[in-house]
Amino acid sequence: MPRAFLVVIDSVGIGGAPDADQFFNGDVPDTGANTVGHIARECAAGRADTGRSGPLHVPTLDALGLGAALKLASGDAADGLDATPTGAYAAATEVSRGKDTPSGHWEIAGVPVPWDWHTFPDTDPCFPDDLVVQVCETAGTGGILGNRHASGTVILDEEGARHMKTGWPICYTSADSVFQIAAHEETFGLDRLLDLCRALAPTLHAMKIGRVIARPFVGDAQSGFQRTPHRRDFAIAPPAPTLCDWVRDAGKKVHAVGKIGDIFSMQGIDDVVKGKDIDLMGHLNALVDGAEEGSLTFANFVEFDSEYGHRRDPAGYARHLEWFDAELAKILPRLRPDDMLIVTADHGNDPTWVGTDHTRERVPVLVHGAGTRDLGHVGFVDIAASVAQHLGVPSQGTGKTFP
Repeated sequence: MPRAFLVVIDSVGIGGAPDADQFFNGDVPDTGANTVGHIARECAAGRADTGRSGPLHVPTLDALGLGAALKLASGDAADGLDATPTGAYAAATEVSRGKDTPSGHWEIAGVPVPWDWHTFPDTDPCFPDDLVVQVCETAGTGGILGNRHASGTVILDEEGARHMKTGWPICYTSADSVFQIAAHEETFGLDRLLDLCRALAPTLHAMKIGRVIARPFVGDAQSGFQRTPHRRDFAIAPPAPTLCDWVRDAGKKVHAVGKIGDIFSMQGIDDVVKGKDIDLMGHLNALVDGAEEGSLTFANFVEFDSEYGHRRDPAGYARHLEWFDAELAKILPRLRPDDMLIVTADHGNDPTWVGTDHTRERVPVLVHGAGTRDLGHVGFVDIAASVAQHLGVPSQGTGKTFP
């Protein structure tokens, strides 16, 4: 009986979105953003040599069709990505009006977002007074810190010391539909932070804010502050059954790796494992070896986005792509003859672009276990339909199976 492995490498876009001009970083439209293409360009030019050197080296992804998918998406060739594909590949286009985690993942799972997400204005302060009052009352504090758009790592440098003195939570947002709360794991308390986010989530969800994100950190003002792996996303539940539900309702197992459980509010998911990307790779390997016949494993590797995309770090992004590629090379030979593995992404986050937010891009769809062919342009929802067909479960969405 076939199994399916759906692996999202978070933010690894390939440019070419037809509506990129309608999405912005600050005042600059995303037109021309190309995460993989521009990383490859920086590597080839010797401008991404920190911790690595030379052209971008991802032979496994390229053999699956990464370079070919990029050219299909944007019309551009990427430096060094010129392999003749041995897998099936496509360029996928999103229809949801967001370049964010829930929009991308829900649509990959067959359910486009049927509403416009609410976002907070890029002002200082940016949150409505009644929301600030509710945060303070729920947290039992005399105020909040932040209250503006910010990079999650930068705001720790700016507000971490004040947080340690006052005990006030650091609340911030971005161009995405998010309300994020950072607090020290030890002095504020991890459980207290999670309880705060959990209590606030219904209010934020009613505003059509997609996620309330707990961002715990450790450290001190002298040595610096560092995020921990205990992030938790409290997301709006999907508005309709997703691929996860389709598979589970058919009596098959659904395993989540990374933040998939949070993104789907555990709907249609049997179990979840979390951790840093290097740990998640170990869990994915274990599932390749031991997941049940007929099961779906749905994985997200977030550090492409969180550690390197938002921080506009092309060299770090390139290192992570090369690490993932080497690990994928170890996985593919261990897949069973009837297995399907798909590598895709949920949006872009071009580390050479202006600003710090995601970029609107098409994404690659690289398929092992479906022959060698050019699948052309597909929709995000077509991924769900194709996985469902592979597993022999009914598709409930609008997607079409790969040609």
